[in-house]
Amino acid sequence: MKGLFDLTGRTAIVTGAGRGLGQAIAVGLAEAGADVVLVTNRTPAEETKKAVEAQGRRALIVTADVGDREQLPSIVEQTVAEFGRLDILVNNAGIIRRTPAAEHSYADWQEVLDVNLNSVYVLSQLAGRQMLKQGSGKIINIASLLSFQGGINVPGYTAAKHGVAGLTKAFANEWAPKGIQVNAIAPGYMATDNTEALRNDENRSRQILERIPAGRWGLNTDLVGPTVFLSSSASDYMSGHVLVVDGGWMAR
Repeated sequence: MKGLFDLTGRTAIVTGAGRGLGQAIAVGLAEAGADVVLVTNRTPAEETKKAVEAQGRRALIVTADVGDREQLPSIVEQTVAEFGRLDILVNNAGIIRRTPAAEHSYADWQEVLDVNLNSVYVLSQLAGRQMLKQGSGKIINIASLLSFQGGINVPGYTAAKHGVAGLTKAFANEWAPKGIQVNAIAPGYMATDNTEALRNDENRSRQILERIPAGRWGLNTDLVGPTVFLSSSASDYMSGHVLVVDGGWMAR
């Protein structure tokens, strides 16, 4: 059973690895045996690197703005140059802009789509080409509850996360026969920087918690198990699935 989840000898890329969900995911993959490429932009990733290395795994920091498609090829190139292969890609990096729909600027719309959707398309395509050469690979996209719902004051984010769910299925359809599984994780309301405004709003926070059967906000570590599962041989027959990790929000 342990062998099903063992990632020893595999190399993973995690975007947005400097903090929050990305940091927890990167360290979790290292605990399972993977070497990890930590993609970050403004947030330093030295702390994550030390945590990965503390697990006895190798870590490489790559500084790149995933919202700039011209910077994406170097992420895969540096990974293959350093480790010789690429087995796992976790498209985690994301931003959010909260503005009522009537006032949501096109600049905010474009920035959110560039980071949250366009980077997923381009980086998955680049990683996929390498994985096709190898005949195997795992791509995990971080979707959202707003891949299924409309949300409030976040039209750009909602559009992007709906797109991530669709893109996951589109790539999965083509690549499953070739040994590459593409899936997504849709986190619920997590205690991250993106939800700080909601958690600080006493009324809104109460409303959210009342709907979550688990009765709490999600923690960064709540995504580690699902990510390791989707990165491992245990999920070899899963493809095009959006796995909801939400404390029961969608069930209520």
